[in-house]
Amino acid sequence: MKKLLALLAILGLFTFGSFAQEDSVVSDSSAEVAEPAQAQEEVAPVAEGAKVAPVAEEQTLHQAMKQKFIEGGPGFMGIVVLCLILGLALVIERIIYLNLATVNSEKLLSQIETAIQEDGIEGAKEICRNTRGPLASIFYQGLSRSDEGLEMVEKSVISYGGVQMGLLEKNLPWIALFIALAPMLGFLGTVVGMIQAFDAIAIAGDISPTLVADGIKVALITTVGGLIVAMILQVFYNYLLSKIDSIVNNMEDASITLIDILARNK
Repeated sequence: MKKLLALLAILGLFTFGSFAQEDSVVSDSSAEVAEPAQAQEEVAPVAEGAKVAPVAEEQTLHQAMKQKFIEGGPGFMGIVVLCLILGLALVIERIIYLNLATVNSEKLLSQIETAIQEDGIEGAKEICRNTRGPLASIFYQGLSRSDEGLEMVEKSVISYGGVQMGLLEKNLPWIALFIALAPMLGFLGTVVGMIQAFDAIAIAGDISPTLVADGIKVALITTVGGLIVAMILQVFYNYLLSKIDSIVNNMEDASITLIDILARNK
């Protein structure tokens, strides 16, 4: 504590000494100090503007989004945002599922062929049971019918392939619904906003440019929000479709190879 008080006392002396020195300099050369003071006053607003500008930029994104959401109306904008949240939730679920469904088909076929040669069909079925993904499930169904002939194996693979394709495309219709629903909700909000704007004009009894501009601006915000949501979900939807097409093509190619393996190892 004593050391802290001593340190504060020393700092106070230095501060007092510096102020005294500045006062003496000002009294001796007032004309010379006046010009730097004016320069500092001119620079100060620029410096303050430079400091304020980043703050405005940081606040613009968050505050503008909040303000536009409120101006668009919590009713319609809330439904549009709900479409975005639900659509993204389904997109994330599909991405995780499709990534887990992707396997190395060449490696799996090599393991199955080796197992058939060493342990027979049961060994190949055991490999399929221990492998995740729709491709292994299709192979398991085909191997289960191997004792009934290659024709039954092919029919089983085709039938169960259709089942697995349906599982791959699960929830895609809901994503497509949100893609179509978000712009329509935005357009509905725009129409309602325009009606409210004309009602305000009728009540005011005068066509004020400010009144009309504010009403139209608020009405169009819902359309912008709906279109943004639809564009975001459409990008992910097309990605999921391309991913599913890749998996399906891989399953079809691998299924043909499986039948060839069974034909070689009768």
